[in-house]
Amino acid sequence: MRKITYRAAINEALREEMARDDKVFLIGEDISPGGLFGVTKGLAGGFGLDRVIDTPIAETSIIGASIGASLAGLRPVAEIMFVDFILVCMDGICNWAAKQRFTSGGKVSVPVTIRTTYGAGGAGPHHGQCLEACFQNIPGLKLVMPSTPYDAKGLLKSAVRDNDPVLFFEDKMSYDDEGEVPEGEYAIPLSRADVKRTGKDVTIVAIGSMVKRALAAAEGLAGQGIECEVIDPRTILPLDEGTILDSVMKTRRAVVVHEAPRRGGVGAEIAAVIAEKAFDELESPVERVGALFTPIPRPPFESIYLPNKEKIVDAVRRTLYKRGSV
Repeated sequence: MRKITYRAAINEALREEMARDDKVFLIGEDISPGGLFGVTKGLAGGFGLDRVIDTPIAETSIIGASIGASLAGLRPVAEIMFVDFILVCMDGICNWAAKQRFTSGGKVSVPVTIRTTYGAGGAGPHHGQCLEACFQNIPGLKLVMPSTPYDAKGLLKSAVRDNDPVLFFEDKMSYDDEGEVPEGEYAIPLSRADVKRTGKDVTIVAIGSMVKRALAAAEGLAGQGIECEVIDPRTILPLDEGTILDSVMKTRRAVVVHEAPRRGGVGAEIAAVIAEKAFDELESPVERVGALFTPIPRPPFESIYLPNKEKIVDAVRRTLYKRGSV
C-alpha cells in the first residue's frame, strides 16, 4: 500500500484502463493539458491526442459523440467539468444512452462513462450543485459516488469496463485528500457498499463528500459512549440495500446524510427502503441530513447551507432520544 491523492487515484485508473484496452479514450473540455482539476494530466503525452480528445465548450456534443462512439464499439470516458453543466445533456443521457439496451432487446449496449464534479466549494449556485438525485429515477443508468482514493480508483476501473452507461460523480473538494491505494490491479464492483466504521448504536449512511464528515461525527460521539456504524453506499444505482439493512437491523436506528438538498434527495430513497424493509426493527424514525432547499449561496453563507459534523451529531442524538430509547 502507498498513500496517494483522490486526484492521482482517478488518473491511475484512467491510465491503466487506457493501457489495458485500446478502445478506451477520453473526451472533454481542456483535458489534454490535464483539465481544470488536473485529473487527466500526463495522459495525452502517454496516449496521444487521438485518445485524449479536447472539445469545444459544448457539453451536448461531448455526450452525443460519446454515445455514438460507444455504439460503434469504443469505450469513451467523457468529462463534464461541473455537474451543473450536465443538465443540457439530459436528452442524450436519459433518452438515448440509458434506454438502448432495453429498446434493442439486449442487443445494443452503451459502454460510456461520464465523469463529472459536484459539490460546494465557494463557487456559488452554478458550479457547486449535487444533481445525482436527478438520475436515480432513470432505469438503465449506474450512479457512482466514491469518497476515498481507494474507492475512486477501484470503482472507476469497473465503470470503464461496464457495458452500460455510468455516471461517475467526483467531489471536487476531495481531490487533494490522501488515502491508501494498492499498487497492484484491483476493481470494486458497482453494487457493493462499504462499512467505513463499525458500531452498535446508530447506522449513519453517508454519501460521497459526507462520508468524512460522518466519520468525524462518529469519532466525536464515540468519546461520549455512542458507537455509530458508518455505511458508504459508494454506488447509488444499483444500491446495495443488503449492507444497509443488515446494519440497521443491528443498530435499530438510522441517519442518512448527503450534500444535496434534503428534499427529494437520494437519502429519501434510502429512508424509504429502510422504512419498507426494516420498519419493525426501528426504535425511532429515520433521520435525514442534507443541504437547505435553496440555491447554493457563496461564502460565508455556504457554511450555513451545507450539512456538517454538528448537524450529523444532532440527527444521531434525535434518533437516540426522540422516544426515550436511551
